[in-house]
Amino acid sequence: MAEDLLRYDILIQDALRGAVKKILAEVGRTGLPGEHHFYIAFDTTAPGVRISSRLKERYPQEMTIVMQHQFWDLAIGEHAFEVGLSFGGVAEKLLVPYSAIKGFFDPSVQFALEFDPGKTAEELPEELLEAVEELAKAEKLAEDVTSDAGSPQQDGAEAASSDKEDSGDKAPAADGGGEVVSLDAFRKKT
Repeated sequence: MAEDLLRYDILIQDALRGAVKKILAEVGRTGLPGEHHFYIAFDTTAPGVRISSRLKERYPQEMTIVMQHQFWDLAIGEHAFEVGLSFGGVAEKLLVPYSAIKGFFDPSVQFALEFDPGKTAEELPEELLEAVEELAKAEKLAEDVTSDAGSPQQDGAEAASSDKEDSGDKAPAADGGGEVVSLDAFRKKT
């Protein structure tokens, strides 16, 4: 058998990730139609993933989010999407590169896609990776300062025991499309 020099497997995975991006962009513009809702599994260790240290401790390898009733601020970028969700009553903002997605499932129509997170021809922009790294350092420093001051820290134990966290119906989201490269775009909004 001949060697696949074109890497059809990678081309198809990237094309299907593009479909997920288009689906999320449409939901960001118009909301979830009918009974549609999504389970999105992603690799929490993938480059560019931005989740709180509380969630990272709870989901060190993989996390599945549910976009159904309570999600907000869905923003679609060129390389990643950002969404607000509630975990154990605590509002969180997640940034997930499309290249980190392992699975996308819409149970209302039994539509599913599986991905190999390491297989992509897309490289994340250096600015995105640097911004995520800087925010992680700043968050860690803030947690250390809070801990040293004797203030109680939030514990991940309050979250549900399942990897699948309910989220859902959203407030109107900004229409996406632009490439996110500014550090301010990744700052925690309190």
